[in-house]
Amino acid sequence: MNIENYTKLIDCAAGRIPADLVLDNAKVIHVYTGEISKGSVAIIDGKIAGISDGYDAENTVDLQGRYLAPGFVEGHIHIESSMLIPSQFAAAVIPHGTTTVICDPHEIANVCGITGIHFMLEDSSPLTIYAMAPSCVPATHMETSGASLSVSEIETILNLPGVIGLAEMMNFPGMVMAVQDVIEKTLLAINQRKIIDGHAPGLTGKALQAYVAGGITSDHECTLLSEALEKLKAGMAVFIREGSTAHNLEELMPVIQSPAAQHCLLVTDDRHADDLITDGHLDHILQRAVSLGANPVTAIQMVTLNAARHFGLKDIGAITPGAKADLVVLDDLSAFTVSSVFIKGELCATSGSMVTPVPTVPVDTLESTIQSSIKISPEKVDLTVPANEGKIRVICCVEDQLVTEQRMFEPKIVANQIVSDPERDIIKIAVIERHHIKHSMGLGFVKGLGIKDGAIASTVAHDSHNLVVAGSSDKAMLLALAKIMEMQGGLVVAGEKKIHGALPLPVAGLMSTASVAEVSSGLFHLHEALNKIETSVDNPFMLLSFLALPVIPELKITDKGLVDVNKFTIVPLQEQKKIKK
Repeated sequence: MNIENYTKLIDCAAGRIPADLVLDNAKVIHVYTGEISKGSVAIIDGKIAGISDGYDAENTVDLQGRYLAPGFVEGHIHIESSMLIPSQFAAAVIPHGTTTVICDPHEIANVCGITGIHFMLEDSSPLTIYAMAPSCVPATHMETSGASLSVSEIETILNLPGVIGLAEMMNFPGMVMAVQDVIEKTLLAINQRKIIDGHAPGLTGKALQAYVAGGITSDHECTLLSEALEKLKAGMAVFIREGSTAHNLEELMPVIQSPAAQHCLLVTDDRHADDLITDGHLDHILQRAVSLGANPVTAIQMVTLNAARHFGLKDIGAITPGAKADLVVLDDLSAFTVSSVFIKGELCATSGSMVTPVPTVPVDTLESTIQSSIKISPEKVDLTVPANEGKIRVICCVEDQLVTEQRMFEPKIVANQIVSDPERDIIKIAVIERHHIKHSMGLGFVKGLGIKDGAIASTVAHDSHNLVVAGSSDKAMLLALAKIMEMQGGLVVAGEKKIHGALPLPVAGLMSTASVAEVSSGLFHLHEALNKIETSVDNPFMLLSFLALPVIPELKITDKGLVDVNKFTIVPLQEQKKIKK
């Protein structure tokens, strides 16, 4: 801020000059005290000048007794999970009251490194997007990612404008054991006085003490009340997650109803396009929290002041003089119906819609590494699995869980090859490296996807986002693979002879440049297409994407093969003794 604007702000606050805008007749929510009072808010040059009646202004808006809250702050999300590029994500969440987002661009970083992080920061207006530097790219050595972020590269990222800390330290065993490269990464953030987010599911006891001693300040993986309380006592901020995948709010409600709520945030972690359309964003979590017994103002504090304080963002999170004029007008404090949204004092959304539509970004204008990220030659892909004697390891899905089980089954053998067995719900799965034209591939079998006649494929496959495809026959799997190549990424439902449905995700194979309505519609039609292959699972794509994540037990698959997560090692499909001919 220059001296002229600084002086104008003070003069306006003192009533010596008129404001640009006054929001009059409001019920102002004071997040510092938890009170609500009737009043007016004066705004000049995008900042709040004062909260008081009697300000003159060039423009006055009568809020007619509606509630006025600070703009909502999303404390932890992977924007890529929405399948929307940041500008389209902004258009989806601003009408729901979200004005600031702290994202972890971990997903796109695994595909195209620093280039992807630049894109996530630059394609954001008018939503304010801050990023945390991804700490674990790749997540493990047992998969091939598109990029690898060294300690020196993380230092470069930490110095980028808009990067405010180190993202979730998923390698909590490395932190606890003081592994050198982990320590070097965290020290970079500590020495720059930047925040470090955590990711430590189930961590307890002395291991938790070591993790926190290393400078980790938060955790968003608490699923049990006892776990949340132990982490709060250790001085961690607890991010209570209620997203599209994980739902921890109800279990952790006693924390929100206690003094510890001041050290907690409400976050989504991930929010899919169709959920943004049907339910909303942080407004939906607020509604649910209040319906479960939370005090409305306490809940609002958790998506405003608490988030701003945690990340050291001093100009947002409260309606106070000098703060950025990011404001949400609410009809009520139960349904949290958003009437209008102001960002930097400008009306951005009203009645659920953006005032100015966000233009579509042509894919071909993006960096080549972002728009052409699928480097697979279908003719080089061989899905056959030669048969050996003995049982095979099968990835067994657990209903409504990301964990899997490892079980042994007699294989179905045809022409000396192990093939899918839809009758027993044991189908072939392949993960194919798609970043470097290496064509490394892991082949295995999975039980629990329920596919009877066809295949599904996706380039959304946590964390390295290689191509994952599963199906009842090699023919259907190869057809799905060819469609993925044609679209340069996305989700596909295929039969043996035709494509039943497809959603293109040409931006790093993770996101679309289309609007939230278009992507949501695409997801709806894609899930309708699943009926053609007779799957018995509600969301097989979600399940498929996590079967390639080798950090969640018990048996997973990457482009390097089957991974026994408990032993953290690659294991064979079966014994290597050949069948006698």
